[in-house]
Amino acid sequence: MNWDEIKGNWKQMTGSIKSEWGKLTDDEVTEAEGNRDKLVGKIQERYGVAKDEAERQVDDFAARQ
Repeated sequence: MNWDEIKGNWKQMTGSIKSEWGKLTDDEVTEAEGNRDKLVGKIQERYGVAKDEAERQVDDFAARQ
């Protein structure tokens, strides 16, 4: 699934996103609002990973959807 499809189905995707990144709060997922860069930033903050690692995780997640 490409990111535009994920963004368009954000409300339906939140469960999968929370399953993938369990440390993210409901509010953090809601705040991302389908914005890939915001999600990457939230993952960086919560998990303490570099931006390139967070981007890789998001890309891998999108590819599996």
